[in-house]
Amino acid sequence: MTGAQGIEVVEDPREEVYATSSGQVLFEEYLFYAALQRQEEEKEAIEEGRTRNRILQPLGKKNLGNDAQVDEKRQSVVEKEEAPSSPTSEGEHQIPPMTPEQIEHANAARALRLASWASIFYLITTDILGPFNAPFAISQVGWAPGVILYFFMGAIALYTGLILWRLFCRLDSLRYPLKTYSDIAERIFGRVARHICTVLQTIQLVINVGTICLSNGQALSQMSRGRLCFSVCIVIWAILGMIIGQIRTLKGYGWLANSAVWINLSIIFISMGFVAHSPPNFESAKKSLGVDPGPVVTKAIGDLPLFLRVNGIMNMVFAYGGSMIFPEMMAEMRRPLDFWKGLALAQMLIFSAYLLYGAFIYAFQGQFTLPLAYQGVSKFSWQTVGNALSLVTGIIAAGLYGNIGIKVIYINIVEGWFNGPRIMSRKGHFLWSGMVLLYWAIAFIIGSAIPQVQTITGLIAAIAIMQFTYSLPLLLIFGYQVITDAMSEDQAYYPGRGTSGRVDTWRQWSRWRRGLFGGKWYYKVINLGMSLGGLAMACLGMWGAGKSIKNTFEMAGAATSFGCGAPV
Repeated sequence: MTGAQGIEVVEDPREEVYATSSGQVLFEEYLFYAALQRQEEEKEAIEEGRTRNRILQPLGKKNLGNDAQVDEKRQSVVEKEEAPSSPTSEGEHQIPPMTPEQIEHANAARALRLASWASIFYLITTDILGPFNAPFAISQVGWAPGVILYFFMGAIALYTGLILWRLFCRLDSLRYPLKTYSDIAERIFGRVARHICTVLQTIQLVINVGTICLSNGQALSQMSRGRLCFSVCIVIWAILGMIIGQIRTLKGYGWLANSAVWINLSIIFISMGFVAHSPPNFESAKKSLGVDPGPVVTKAIGDLPLFLRVNGIMNMVFAYGGSMIFPEMMAEMRRPLDFWKGLALAQMLIFSAYLLYGAFIYAFQGQFTLPLAYQGVSKFSWQTVGNALSLVTGIIAAGLYGNIGIKVIYINIVEGWFNGPRIMSRKGHFLWSGMVLLYWAIAFIIGSAIPQVQTITGLIAAIAIMQFTYSLPLLLIFGYQVITDAMSEDQAYYPGRGTSGRVDTWRQWSRWRRGLFGGKWYYKVINLGMSLGGLAMACLGMWGAGKSIKNTFEMAGAATSFGCGAPV
């Protein structure tokens, strides 16, 4: 039979079931059970729709469905695999029973799969939609490069996001659930790739949280007119994050993410109105950027030093930095096949908001555009409106990053290395609470050590965001296609059969030849070339961010590490 993703699934009860000699799961097995999982989800969606129609028909628009009913149906997938099946007739399939460990993993994964694609739309938009550094990025490179780069980066980010969606649907199942980005990397490239992704993901998430604490600290400092020590302004948000961080599921962030989207859009339009009727904040521009007061100037192509332009481009990369948590979002969806809907809608909204806001603010403020654009108005009352609203959306976004970041650490270290309790268990709750406190304390240290939003944003974009959004997805799909094209001449896979279906091994050139040059070889070449280009750009970005940090600290009046003086 053919699975939901076009994977050939052949079932034959006459095949002997035995474990592989290495004790590792075959790639074919991931594909097989992922196809069955997607089929089951499609059947559930159809059945749920029919049930709802029967209920709604006599009751009008009232929806009497509930999550418990959906969970009960989803549990049937696990129950079918827990007990060995006994074929009753020729041709009926026999799927090997799940081990106790697999059953535990399946139940843990099922407990988290509650989010819909609409919830994912709000979560992605909350994650990415923070266009307040878009005007600064355009001011560093000029009109033409700014608009062109935002468009192409947005298009490529959508493409790589769809790649991650495809890989997730091809490799995830309740028997072998995908939980993190590093899980995908491990199944395609092995354990070393998993560790690299885990380290980069942990760095990006904790620095993202630190950056938001820093930006919220700047907002609070402006609102207090500098009367409150800047490090204290940052630590306040770290403490609040420790409280919000006790939420363990993404579904719990659904209503928060919903409100954050509308508040962010409000900040965009309100601050655009303020900027159109207010001169730039010359004092903050001098203190933060070293720009002397004068007439507003905009340029088609920027003429700033190369490292500043590179840092501006890295700020654009930061704008599309949500791909890193896409697999974690899909891991908590009822139906991952619907992820593309939330992704496409979110990316269209995000691109429109970034380009509109960036171009508008730069047109009015030119070289005086601040890294957080709504802080660039000169009237204190108008600054306060933007700052007050941003405090709410900032802490929600930081809570989302912290939630995913702690899950990455918990799954890989507590559950993976130390065989600790599952994240949704009672003991797991206590461990989670302790990790939340430590995580936000580290975020405070990062935010207070480098009190420069524009440079720390560029640095993390170069170190991690370029990889997760523009390099790794292309490498992953390249590796996936090499593996699947190499399987093209293998015998059909039977669950539990082992390696007997392969006609050759990876030690033989014939398998590599099919993998590298078989199928759509030109697609592999394009993806590999784009991935290598992303890696090269990341190296250039790290150089530019490092130079920018050094240059900013050397400016007179610049904020110092763990100091009371604010950068605005």
